Amino acid sequence: MCELVTNARAEFIKTSTGFSSAGATFEDVKLMHEHVGNGVKVKAAGGITSFDDAEKFISLGADRLGTSRLVKIMKGNANCTGY
Repeated sequence: MCELVTNARAEFIKTSTGFSSAGATFEDVKLMHEHVGNGVKVKAAGGITSFDDAEKFISLGADRLGTSRLVKIMKGNANCTGY
């Protein structure tokens, strides 16, 4: 998948839509970051429930985060659920 995205000259590769039962995983972001070509950025989407999660995704190579819980995360509501 990463090779196809790179060859297509896409700007981003995304872990998931964020609307399924499973969202981004740390392993997925790390793997994508290691295997996409130069210039392709990684978006972690779904499953980001805390500020610590957000920081870890960024440290593993995510350039963009997709979450509907941003306000709750920024207010410090650890492990928040729902919208």
